[in-house]
Amino acid sequence: MLSILIPTYNYNISKLVEEIHEQASEAGIEFEILCKDDASTLFTPENEASVNELSYATYFKTQQNLGRTATRQFLCDKAKYDWLLFLDADVIPKSKTFIKNYMSQIDSGYDAVFGGFAYDTSVKIDTGILRWKYGKTYEEVDAKKRNLKPYELIISANFLIKKSVFSKINTRLDRNGYGLDNYFSALLRAEKTKVHHINNEAFHYGLENNTKYIEKAEEAISTLLWMRDEKKITTHNNKLLKTHSFLKKLRLNYITVLLYKMLNIPIRKNLLSENPNVRLLQVYKLLYISHKDLSK
Repeated sequence: MLSILIPTYNYNISKLVEEIHEQASEAGIEFEILCKDDASTLFTPENEASVNELSYATYFKTQQNLGRTATRQFLCDKAKYDWLLFLDADVIPKSKTFIKNYMSQIDSGYDAVFGGFAYDTSVKIDTGILRWKYGKTYEEVDAKKRNLKPYELIISANFLIKKSVFSKINTRLDRNGYGLDNYFSALLRAEKTKVHHINNEAFHYGLENNTKYIEKAEEAISTLLWMRDEKKITTHNNKLLKTHSFLKKLRLNYITVLLYKMLNIPIRKNLLSENPNVRLLQVYKLLYISHKDLSK
């Protein structure tokens, strides 16, 4: 009935698999948990031991790093059930009825169901404050609002999807790197996938430090521009790319490039501080995409 798929790379998934296994068992459903280690150098013995001691759970590992897209496809191909629940390694279900909440959607007529993200306010943030603030401000969104534009906020770290639908879309993600949720979202829309959002959040704990997160934000912008240049998408819901395209049409992108040259150092200084202004990150992205596009 349900294949729960967890790709992992250098992250301890012991707590996650134990929680998911307990919930799936209590739900009284047929299930399997498949975990794929993508050539990790950390936590492999702990993860393998914790998975293998559970029933209906299997741990796969490879010596060569395949990347997120190929790892997900590997798990999809191994899955024996028609519904797939994908969870990133660095999440934990917010609710004790997390699995039951998803199971209630199986016969709802939708092809994919997204549970959403949440950020645990009870945990002290020692590193990754920029990532945490961004998540609280822009990702922790109620399902009612997400359903108004179902393809706009697609977080693939926690979602349920039909196996046939996922395989059709994932095999078109012919690129590795950060920012592919934007591409995944555009493909869901292009295929007219019936997408629904519910409040079934997973807490996100794998917070990169500020420097790494800015680098990932820049990489995501490179992915956006690649999607546009390679004509990988014709329609999309990405606000940043839409805004940039509008400015470029009016030739105002030359102004944003100039602003990038003037302001990127002071903005980055704030973003790398212990108390970053997360809205400045949005400004930085808009300036950076103009700079990146014009410098290609």
